[in-house]
Amino acid sequence: MNSLLIPGGSAPAPTGETTGQSLDEPMKTNGEPSTVLTLSQVGKSFGTLRVLKGIDLQVQRSEVVCLIGPSGSGKSTLLRSMAFLEEYDEGEIRIEGQLLGWQDTDKGRRRAPQSQINQVRRNVGMVFQQFNLWPHMTALGNVCEALRRVRKLSADDAKKRGMAMLDKVGLAHKAEAYPAQLSGGQQQRVAIARALAMEPHIMLFDEPTSALDPELVGEVLQVMKTLAKEGMTMVVVTHEMGFAAQVADSVIFLDQGEIVARGTPQQIFHNAEQPRLQQFLQNYLDRNAFWQDAKA
Repeated sequence: MNSLLIPGGSAPAPTGETTGQSLDEPMKTNGEPSTVLTLSQVGKSFGTLRVLKGIDLQVQRSEVVCLIGPSGSGKSTLLRSMAFLEEYDEGEIRIEGQLLGWQDTDKGRRRAPQSQINQVRRNVGMVFQQFNLWPHMTALGNVCEALRRVRKLSADDAKKRGMAMLDKVGLAHKAEAYPAQLSGGQQQRVAIARALAMEPHIMLFDEPTSALDPELVGEVLQVMKTLAKEGMTMVVVTHEMGFAAQVADSVIFLDQGEIVARGTPQQIFHNAEQPRLQQFLQNYLDRNAFWQDAKA
C-alpha cells in the first residue's frame, strides 16, 4: 500500500548547521509539552555506505516539517526510518515518547517484536510516491479495507468513515470509481483519504507529487495545505519549494545524510547563510528561471 496507518530532546546541531529558533523551543498545548516525534543521533548504513549521520530532530504536535535537499541526500530513508520501514542502525526514534523498533536487553540492543513495533507506530500514517491502490477495489473500498481489517469496524461504520474521508479530499463523487478510472492526482487523494481514515497523530509524506503530471500537482498540495490548516502534524519530503515556503513551520535541508541547515521558511529560503544550501536554492531558481524571463 502506498498510504497506510502503520497498525498496531535534541542534541546540539552539528558544526556548520544553520539552526532556526523555531526548532529549539517546543510548542506546548495547554501548558504541556507536545512532542510527537523525536530523533536522537539517528544513523543508517547500507553496507559500507552511511546514508544517515547523527540526525537530531523534534516534531511538535500540529507542526509541519518539510525535508528538502538534493536527490540521494537521505530524505526518503530518513522519513521511512520514522515509521521503521527502514531499520535505523544508530540512535533512537521515539513516537510520543515510545522507542520505535528496538529494545534494550541484557545482551544489548535487539530488534523489538513486530507486535511491539506495530503498537508504537499505530498512530503513524504514511503516503508514498506511488499510489498502489488495489485495482480490484473502488475508491471507497480502498479506504475502508484497513478500517475493517485493522480497526475492526463494522461494514457500515467503515463505509461512513470512508465516505467522510473521501469527501474531505474532494472525491465523494468518485467513491464507486476504480483506480483505472481516476487520474493520478485523484488516486493520490484516495491514498491520502485511506491514511486519514485511520485517524493518525502524525502523517509522513514521501514526495507525494513526484509521480504526478504538473497539472495534477496542485490538487494534491491543496489537500495537504488544508490538513496543515486543520492542525495535522506532518513531515513532508518534497521538491515543491513553494509548498514548503508557504506551509511549513520548519524546513530541514539535508545533504549527504546530514542536516546541514534548519529553520523557518524565511530563514531557509530568504536568509540562507549556509553555502551548500545557497547552492541548492540557486540551482532550483536556475531551473525555474523561465518564470523570471517571462515577467521581464
